Amino acid sequence: MQTYFFAQARRENYLKFNNMGMRHTVKERFLRYVQIDTQSDPKSDTCPSTMKQKDLGRLLVKELQDLGIQDVAMDEYGYVYATIPSNTDKKIPTICFCSHMDTAPDASGANVKPIVHKNYDGGVISLPDDPEVLIDPAKHKDLRKKIGHDVVTASGLTLLGADDKAGIAEIMDAATHLMSHPEIKHGTIKILFTPDEEIGRGVDKLDVERLNADFVYTMDGEEVGTVEDETFSADGAVITITGVSQHPGYAKGKMESAIKISAEIVEALPKDRLSPETTSGKEGFIHPTSINGLIEQTTIEFILRDFDDEKLAEHGVFLRKLMDKVMEKYPGSKAELVITEQYRNMKNVLKDFPEVSDYVVEAMNRLNLPTVKGSIRGGTDGSRLSFMGLPAPNIFAAGHAFHSKQEWVTVQDMELAVKTIIELIKIWEEKSR
Repeated sequence: MQTYFFAQARRENYLKFNNMGMRHTVKERFLRYVQIDTQSDPKSDTCPSTMKQKDLGRLLVKELQDLGIQDVAMDEYGYVYATIPSNTDKKIPTICFCSHMDTAPDASGANVKPIVHKNYDGGVISLPDDPEVLIDPAKHKDLRKKIGHDVVTASGLTLLGADDKAGIAEIMDAATHLMSHPEIKHGTIKILFTPDEEIGRGVDKLDVERLNADFVYTMDGEEVGTVEDETFSADGAVITITGVSQHPGYAKGKMESAIKISAEIVEALPKDRLSPETTSGKEGFIHPTSINGLIEQTTIEFILRDFDDEKLAEHGVFLRKLMDKVMEKYPGSKAELVITEQYRNMKNVLKDFPEVSDYVVEAMNRLNLPTVKGSIRGGTDGSRLSFMGLPAPNIFAAGHAFHSKQEWVTVQDMELAVKTIIELIKIWEEKSR
């Protein structure tokens, strides 16, 4: 009985939100976009890393032009730029809405077959092409809130692509509404779709001058009502071990295997802290991601993460001391540690522009959405954008179980993301002079 009343309240809230007079296109767009394979490739040295990302880019350019937007283009690197001109005399900062076109290398993005499970009943969702792939509300706790929603999944063989084609569809639907409702006053709105976010290169070739925005909102978050203005700060680290190679039949007292030394360094890492599997919240970590090599030379790649830049630096010092201690036992070998900056916590920038996140909270409050201002245990394009002079918090796109065959999103939640975009645009106009 309690479940019934909760579901009924959700449906009543949804109907109330839909009385805003919006005729959504987000569902149809999303189902269309996810069927285009845009998986990025970390081993590629091109930009975009896979040319198939441009297939979606070309479609988006055409659809934006079909809306009557004049300033639309995709550049040689696969970035899609568009501008909806201001329709007011007020001086309003130029805001941009951004989502990435690529899907993660973690699971196949080819031949995605989206399935709409209408009027979700609260049970376990079994995917037809692989019945062993189950989406169980006991494990996917946010799914418990979606009774009565239309849940979209893949078929069991691929990821869905809600990360971040849900964000793209939401931005496109919001643009459709703005272009068909000129009575909604707004400043200049920029639209940006990027390649290669999933492999950490989402803004490598971004033309900041061409974008010409003051602030950016990435539509790349998870549960409804979430706005994120804080990310990890991130470094990459590589330890290169040069050992002593000998014929194994005559190696006693001579060989110092770089493979075994590398394994010993990894084994020396703390077991109860400083790892992804033992940390949560604001705790950082040192995480080995790969070991490659031979007896004579082996490399270990790490990612270092923390919300605090000073603690991040301490992780690097800790790793160096651990490495040096292990190497004391191997006088014939040597080790080199190189640490490279990847991105920094966007909170360091956004704290100077509180209104950028506060307006999102106000927009969601106007829609009676549960609002959570949170932190990302990861990074987004917004991290690097913020340090490129474009403060960029992250707004929910409503997808869940990213990078997996269990990925899902609901049509109703995507529609709420669209409404959040429109309400946010209105607030920027209202607050300006």
